Amino acid sequence: MAPSPRELADLPFADHLRPFDGVLAEGGDYDTVHLDGDAFDGAICDNARFLESAFSSVTFTGGRGRGARFNEVWLDGVRWVGTDLADTDWQDGELNGCVLAGLEMFSARLHRVVFHRCKLESVNLRTATLRNVTFVDCLLRDVDLGGAALTEVAFPGSALEDVRFGKARMAKVDLRGATRLEIADGYDALGGATIGSGQLMELAPMLADALGITVRDGGAAR
Repeated sequence: MAPSPRELADLPFADHLRPFDGVLAEGGDYDTVHLDGDAFDGAICDNARFLESAFSSVTFTGGRGRGARFNEVWLDGVRWVGTDLADTDWQDGELNGCVLAGLEMFSARLHRVVFHRCKLESVNLRTATLRNVTFVDCLLRDVDLGGAALTEVAFPGSALEDVRFGKARMAKVDLRGATRLEIADGYDALGGATIGSGQLMELAPMLADALGITVRDGGAAR
């Protein structure tokens, strides 16, 4: 069963949160802070560290946070547009009802992260590492997972549209719960994934093409 999203008050560190008051800066250390309704345009916070922190209805436009670390964070209703988040670390995070659009997240590392009802559009996750990550009732459109390593990743109730898996490596990836499975490339990278029989029928022509199989009805050639 897919995990249910938690409310702010349910977080184990909720009583320790304090309002964020300041600016995001490179190498900043943000421990048990609550960013609520803030809007950041072009903020630069490379190598910043967020620990046991919450983000409510926050908007990030542009900017850069390369190498930032997000450990035990909770994001609700966050909009992240056109930001460079390459090489970031995410561990024990929850994202609820968030929009991630036009993000550079190549080489990011996500471990024990859950996305609930999120929209990911034109997100670059090439060569990223996803381990124990779940997308629940999400939309992934034009998401690039080329060369990524996916382990114990599931997509219950999620729609995948024009997702790219070229040269990805998969282990214990469960695609059976996906409501839509449209793969732009990387059919040959699905080894290590589990799909349903109905999905197999839909993907069969593309899988055959990727494997160089010729499908032709009729009698044996003479």
